[in-house]
Amino acid sequence: MDLAEYCPEKVLSAEDAVAKIKRGSRVFIGTGCGEPQHLIRNMVDDVNMQDIMIYQMLSLTLADYVDDPSFLRRFSMKLFFISSSMRKAAFEGKIDYIPTYLSRIPNLFASQQIGLDVALVQVSPPDRFGYCSLGVSVDITRSGMENAKMVIAQVNPKMPRTSGDSFVHVDQIDYLVLHEEPLAETVPEIKDNKIAGRIGYYVSQLVDDGATLQIGFGHLPYAILKHLENKKDLGIHTQLITDAFLPLFENKAVTNKKKTLIPGRVVASLCMGSEKLYDYVDKNPLFYFRSSEYVNDPTVIALNDNLVSISSALEVDLTGQVCSDSMGYLFYSGIGDQVDFLRGSAMSKGGFSIIALPSTAQNGNISRIVSHLSEGAGVATTRGDVDFVITEYGIAQLHGKSIYQRVMSLAQIAHPKFRAELIEVAKKRHYIFSDQMPPSQDDLIFLEGYKSSLKVKNGKILHFRPLLPSDEFAYRNFFYSLREETIYFRFFYKMKLFSHEVIQKQWASVDYRKNMSIIGLVQKGGHREIMAIGSYADDGEKRAEVAFVVREDFQGMRVASFLLGMLEDIAKENKFIGFTASVLRENGAMIHVFKKRYPNLKTTVSSGNEITMKMDFPALEDID
Repeated sequence: MDLAEYCPEKVLSAEDAVAKIKRGSRVFIGTGCGEPQHLIRNMVDDVNMQDIMIYQMLSLTLADYVDDPSFLRRFSMKLFFISSSMRKAAFEGKIDYIPTYLSRIPNLFASQQIGLDVALVQVSPPDRFGYCSLGVSVDITRSGMENAKMVIAQVNPKMPRTSGDSFVHVDQIDYLVLHEEPLAETVPEIKDNKIAGRIGYYVSQLVDDGATLQIGFGHLPYAILKHLENKKDLGIHTQLITDAFLPLFENKAVTNKKKTLIPGRVVASLCMGSEKLYDYVDKNPLFYFRSSEYVNDPTVIALNDNLVSISSALEVDLTGQVCSDSMGYLFYSGIGDQVDFLRGSAMSKGGFSIIALPSTAQNGNISRIVSHLSEGAGVATTRGDVDFVITEYGIAQLHGKSIYQRVMSLAQIAHPKFRAELIEVAKKRHYIFSDQMPPSQDDLIFLEGYKSSLKVKNGKILHFRPLLPSDEFAYRNFFYSLREETIYFRFFYKMKLFSHEVIQKQWASVDYRKNMSIIGLVQKGGHREIMAIGSYADDGEKRAEVAFVVREDFQGMRVASFLLGMLEDIAKENKFIGFTASVLRENGAMIHVFKKRYPNLKTTVSSGNEITMKMDFPALEDID
């Protein structure tokens, strides 16, 4: 469509268009990389602009002006999210922040609670039917435009055409400014960060093939997405598309085939990145852009089965409260889409949420797992909303867990040098037992090599990993699920109680080197429960005493043999040359397991009906 021919009265220069803005106007500006830079600059340069109130979600161009006193005298800024370029101005009180869920911002405009006189937006040139595209910024831009009394659009051939809810007819626009310029680009500085890589590794353990993802913007999300490149048939339903997604699109890790809402399409609201990304989304039918009241509506999000929400935080306290928008009293970012997606994922069939953050800040001097949130910190996400928290030290599952369990899980993934302190504070607050052993102060990343899985003859997949202090309740439940005979075979007497004190004594000796315990877990509903445990303990002379207990419904399925092999491999790493074991004579099944792996074992009869076995580790080729 030729705009000069179709609506010549609407086509103006930027200077003439912004001159239409009256003093005292409330002006909405399109979001982030979709903002109309040319219009913004001309508005600021017009000295007749006085007492203008600006509303914007992510502001980039105006960051060039916020240190200018004359700008601050003429314009006041109200932002729904504080971008990194605006952070200093926010700390200095030069801008105002409106905390609200992203899904609810459009209704603030539609209800006139926030009245808008003017909307400055950027669109692609119209097609032959007169439809322009909002391109990379549909989010709250559509609502801002629809609810403003006057709309001024910068028509930029560089703006991609995106499908979905992005189309705007020229009849809906009051004034059109034809100006071509590159879109704003914003790509986080990507460093070879070991911490971010470890967090990405742990996130990848929770994300299954076929999951639908939401993830935010920044250095950490880039690292996380890099660790998902080998997944299969992922789907995307997210507020923001960045360059970090490109490898997943290009290598077909993202197919959207398994999505239950709008399968085959990436559902998004906003795009921020590089020219390469903008070229990729341009006219690409893979992408379906919708406004924020749709993309971020928890009830819409929940229509995606297996929706995994991945977001970041500034700090998490020991009860699971999350702060993501302020550093104490200083507003740092915004509520954004975190709560929308946490609640949507909670309602999704098979869905869950992840809060990912480094364990420390300020070069390792401050823990981000804290005993209490900083004074003035905002609780963006309540302790009842969080499913998993991940740092470079592991995964803490919080959903459905008590305060005691949360404290132990979160202390376990805090930086080692802060763990003992966190435990001591938790004791003083009566969150945990007064005699609670603190988690190991070692970096236990090496335990990742001690994880394995086994498919047994009933079709179930069993998962094996080292026992952790946060497993206390699950370990207790396992003990009380066992029959009396099974307990007798393991402990040699009819043990009736498996108290906190008993468990503490067992953990006191577990150092994951000289002493090790491996648990087997089976999926039950939305969680995993312990169905087996195998342990060894240093017995002197480079040998370790080994013992097992397997729940009755999994006996006879090679579980003990599998655990024995795992423990042997770990023991060899730690310079042991063999195992010893004490077994009751009537425990034929356990005796068979040992003899099958160690046919040359030596036995001696101890007092009563107890047999002591001495086993040397065989060479690999000797194992049947």
